[in-house]
Amino acid sequence: MTARAASFDLLRVVGLRRFLRWRHARLAMQLPLLALALVIVVHGLTGPELAPKNLATLLVWVHYRGALVLALLLVGNLFCMGCPLLLPRDLLRRFVTPRFHWPRFARNKWFALALFVGVLFTYELFDLWGAPRATAWLIIAYFVGATLVDALFKGASFCKYVCPVGQFNFVASTVSPFEFGVRDLEVCDGCSTKDCIKGSPEPAEGGGRSQRGCELALFLPLKEGNLDCTFCLDCLHACPEDNVVIAARLPAEELLTDVSRSGVGRIFRRTDLAALAAVFTFGAFLNAFGMVSPVYALESWLADLLGVTHEAPVLGLLFLFALVILPALLLGGAGALSLRLSRSSEALLPHVKRWVYSLVPLGFCLWVAHYCFHFLTGLWTFVPVTQHALVREGVTLFGKPDWGMGGFAASRVYPLELGFLALGFLGSVGLAWRLAAADFPARPARAFAPWGALVALLLTGAIWLMSQPMEMRGTMLGG
Repeated sequence: MTARAASFDLLRVVGLRRFLRWRHARLAMQLPLLALALVIVVHGLTGPELAPKNLATLLVWVHYRGALVLALLLVGNLFCMGCPLLLPRDLLRRFVTPRFHWPRFARNKWFALALFVGVLFTYELFDLWGAPRATAWLIIAYFVGATLVDALFKGASFCKYVCPVGQFNFVASTVSPFEFGVRDLEVCDGCSTKDCIKGSPEPAEGGGRSQRGCELALFLPLKEGNLDCTFCLDCLHACPEDNVVIAARLPAEELLTDVSRSGVGRIFRRTDLAALAAVFTFGAFLNAFGMVSPVYALESWLADLLGVTHEAPVLGLLFLFALVILPALLLGGAGALSLRLSRSSEALLPHVKRWVYSLVPLGFCLWVAHYCFHFLTGLWTFVPVTQHALVREGVTLFGKPDWGMGGFAASRVYPLELGFLALGFLGSVGLAWRLAAADFPARPARAFAPWGALVALLLTGAIWLMSQPMEMRGTMLGG
């Protein structure tokens, strides 16, 4: 970890600093989101079954996802910062003390990665975007799961090892422009209490109970980047020296360094993190492909080929190809050719585990382009749905719903989508080149060429996807 004294610090913004240093800052963000979650669940279970008229499907699958990726792109992991899932577990922990440590064999991302793929698969198989009841029950299951896991296991085990949305946020936030760090490492060297990791028995600013340290085991002086960081503010509140900053940095720069990171280790040596990065990237293509018309022709052809009438085996085959076979072929091929051209004797797997991170910026920007299409084209659709919900309860103060309210025209959003993809392409190409210059200084161009070609191929596929007519899922514009 390097000191961030010379970087722009969000905590220098006077009003923002005062709010974030307030002991109850996170609670102030969590409570509105908890209230919103309750509204979504209630309306999902009791409101109209037609998805475009239900807040559960509309807010979760259109607005939440768009706001999530924009926050990650512009600032960082703000939604984990305000995550309402932790409020029930914090309340429960006042009466129940977790007894267990998360099992050593499971201290990795494999379980969370399986859940991430499971959520993507379930979303497509059961058309969750059009199922308000199922969406509401998914939210309930999320709250129950987070509460139970953290009631049994110490620390933030659910966030670090289980939560699939959290893993998405962790990978995406490597491309974010801000990270928590320290202002002066010498101050940390002279600190005897290490409150940022251990917590403090003394109340933080604003009074109240003792202040906990980082529950994700990220010791701030040895922390590097945003992986596993939920932006929880605990280190900021616990530090007795006011030595914590939220510093500006070059997005994705952390994907170039092979240092041992507190709580994470050496990412280039972790197969689970490399697999997470690959699924994150190729999952962006699969998720977008599921919303364009060619997918139906392909599924129909596969169903006839397999002689099945149920969607599950067809979808399973698509997921197997898109998230396992295709990544293995493309990453393995690019890696093998890169090693051959650079005349390197390095083994293929370590090379691929390091270079797969160069694809993350493009993968993330495809997620952004895709989700922002739905978010921006359906920007105001929540207004008539909210009016309709209130009218059903006898509240007519806000008038009758205008179902014609939508958002920006798709033709106006398309150039923005291309801009996001161009940004991701530049980020991935830049990462690949810098990796080539660092790993193969004698032949950087040769090492870079196959990976640069792979990034260009993926960009072409992303542009093709964003150029297809996309379903207006979950809105009155698409039914």
